[in-house]
Amino acid sequence: MNADAGIPFPAGNGRGPQSPRIRPSARVFVLYSIAVLMTGAASLLFADLLWRLGWSPSRTILLILFSLLFLFASVGCVQAIYGFILCRSGRGRSITNLAEYRDRDISDTSTALIFPIYNEDVRRVCAGLRATFDSLARTGDMERFDFFILSDSTNPDKWVQEEQYWFALTRDLGALGRIFYRRRPHNEGKKSGNIRDFLGVWGRRYRYFIVFDADSIMSGATLVDLVKLMETHPAAGLIQSAPGLVNARTTYARIQQFAQRLYSPIFSAGLNYWTQDGGNYWGHNAIIRTEAFMQCCDLPQLPGKKPFGGHILSHDFVEAALMRKENWEVWFAWDLPGSYEEGPPTMIDNAKRDRRWCQGNLQHSMLLFARGLRGINRLHLTSGIFCYLAGPLWLAFMLTGTYILWYQKQTGLSDIAVAAFTPFIRFGAAGHALLVFGIAMVVILLPKLLAVIDLAFDSQRSRAFGGFWRAVAGVILETLFSMLHAAIQMLFQTGAVAATLFGHETQWASQTRTAEGTTWGAAIRCHWGHTVLGICWGAFTWWLSPVSLWWFSPVLAGMILSIPLSVLTSRKWLGEALRRAGIFVTPEELSPPAELLRVEEQSSAKEPFSMSPVRNSSNALCRVVLDPYINALHVSLLRETYLNPRYEPPRPAHDLGERLLAQGPDALSAAEQMAVLCEPETASWLHREAWLRSDDQLSEWWRAAILESSASAAESAA
Repeated sequence: MNADAGIPFPAGNGRGPQSPRIRPSARVFVLYSIAVLMTGAASLLFADLLWRLGWSPSRTILLILFSLLFLFASVGCVQAIYGFILCRSGRGRSITNLAEYRDRDISDTSTALIFPIYNEDVRRVCAGLRATFDSLARTGDMERFDFFILSDSTNPDKWVQEEQYWFALTRDLGALGRIFYRRRPHNEGKKSGNIRDFLGVWGRRYRYFIVFDADSIMSGATLVDLVKLMETHPAAGLIQSAPGLVNARTTYARIQQFAQRLYSPIFSAGLNYWTQDGGNYWGHNAIIRTEAFMQCCDLPQLPGKKPFGGHILSHDFVEAALMRKENWEVWFAWDLPGSYEEGPPTMIDNAKRDRRWCQGNLQHSMLLFARGLRGINRLHLTSGIFCYLAGPLWLAFMLTGTYILWYQKQTGLSDIAVAAFTPFIRFGAAGHALLVFGIAMVVILLPKLLAVIDLAFDSQRSRAFGGFWRAVAGVILETLFSMLHAAIQMLFQTGAVAATLFGHETQWASQTRTAEGTTWGAAIRCHWGHTVLGICWGAFTWWLSPVSLWWFSPVLAGMILSIPLSVLTSRKWLGEALRRAGIFVTPEELSPPAELLRVEEQSSAKEPFSMSPVRNSSNALCRVVLDPYINALHVSLLRETYLNPRYEPPRPAHDLGERLLAQGPDALSAAEQMAVLCEPETASWLHREAWLRSDDQLSEWWRAAILESSASAAESAA
């Protein structure tokens, strides 16, 4: 799609003459130029190696794939080098040090903290909200903030549970009128639509809003600092914090948590160095100027059919791009502490999340040449796309190499290395190949080495990771695991890209945030193809060239070991054993902030209410119909929902109610049960009828449920 045919984004009002368009920074040019020069030098060496062994069309493809993959790795490496230098020198232009902000008065501000949720673990969401609420109360600035739980849940049990937890929160915290709950009848536009719907009703009341994910936690001091930063920088439209991974239990989650907490400072410092006020948005743990967002970020519908057309799934990158288009600054407060999130607990859960993100990021290919976007935002979009294309490209690189071996065996040609055309290569083809391999490994591993060196210069931070040598042991183990996991990730990403390209739309379901461990059966069902492919590929390579098998062995080992690796890394007992040994520990584990302790306490606390009036039923309909407290709460929230003119109230569903009472819940489909729950008059009528009707007018199921509910109530009263 060319620029003239690009998608016309909303024009917005911009910043006007007070904020002229800012010229692109030379930092972007220098960073990417260094990466391109590194890629050019490495590609020249690789081309020379291919030339020595005999050129062919397949080797041309191999060179192109090598160059693309090396460029992607080089950008990350150069970014880490920049970040290391900045961390060691203490120099770096961040929004937190552009001007003094800590004494800024925020008494005239108003900020909404919004929690968009979709069939999530309600207990965990409310534990994070409560911890954030308590932390914010300790700052003395609670009057400047309101909390909103914005539900898009389609599971009736989750819906009713959310209502109960919301009321329990407001009751326990004395926060009625401070914590609000709203469920949309229709989840159009998914998360971005949920936020847009909220802003359409409540947005004008708040100068800023802060987006939380279902597992987000933020300290009160960090929230106040973000508001102060926005007040100090009136041209800032969005400030993204740097959430650290916490609360990992399984081995896989602990490895990812350790790697993120150890390596991220140099990567984040490097990212901030070249992005500056052209930063990015990750969808949560960020503060946003409400007026700017409402003016600029009404997302367009992409042309064509799904999965590329329709609603924009990965909306965050696009919203940041739209803000920069209208001259609002987007910053990355990478050095601001007190922002946390949780990661997927297992390899399979991570792959499921990647599948959703893959479709969303590939959608961005429709936007790369859209009119009016800044060059730096096109780089962000391209980087997001290439994160998922790297897997298929790497697989294509390996397949091409295997094809070359097969072609040589079929033709009977032998390798006769000629002299290199680069004058400084004065050793044999094997040494030449090792040189190229070594350079590639340096580019991939240098960021980890720099992170370790940075840790060595900071004794206080070393102690926060359990001591320097324990951290080094963790880096070695994490690197070995990453080597094996990379091959599995390559196959997962290739499958996700292929599914998207062939038009298979993914379901944007809620993320699994807790796990009891992957069973052997689940691992076999998920990874059997990886294992078979690794065994067959390894045997084929051995038949072609036993020596070449060593070059393929790191990747093939990951495929062959995928099943036991997936099972073992999903186990909590192994993660706990490593923690006791001081391996993969993080600062938040050794010295947990009060907010994380509060989440742990609330997540393991007793339920604040009875989940069901019927002990053997978790049916939402049963709870709403029989429990007077739950019925009154549910009906009152429904009536308030339909005061909003955006939502058309449904018609009474007394016919469904009659069938429900006469035949029991199993007589209604899931859609029919939701129709009953969505209509306030029907829900209220069902409660009266269930308790007033004679036994011969009720099904046996309801008679048993009423008896059990009465017995449960009597037992509780006693």
